[in-house]
Amino acid sequence: MKLPMLPMLTMLSVDDKVAEIKRLYYKTTKATIQEDLTKALDLLKSMASEEERERVAVFMDGLSQMRSDWGIRRKKEEGRRRKERRRQKAEGTKKAEGRSRGPRTTDRFL
Repeated sequence: MKLPMLPMLTMLSVDDKVAEIKRLYYKTTKATIQEDLTKALDLLKSMASEEERERVAVFMDGLSQMRSDWGIRRKKEEGRRRKERRRQKAEGTKKAEGRSRGPRTTDRFL
């Protein structure tokens, strides 16, 4: 029985990881931002020390800011926001119904 060939995984040095995150930062587009940010996060998580992570912090922040500026949201975040808007709308309807009875008697004498 012959086992399938697995692709060789290469271990990247810290400098290679930093260079890759910088490359992702400079080449990202609106169409690729989510994928590029995911790759950059994976590289960031693989860094062993805080000093290594600090070297790429500005690029990670920039990628995150680009995603925000371009209005790209993950499906999970969008679903959460939609659910919150529905809840607020339902609460607003209930509050409006409560106000339709007119002012309270104590309000008339103030």
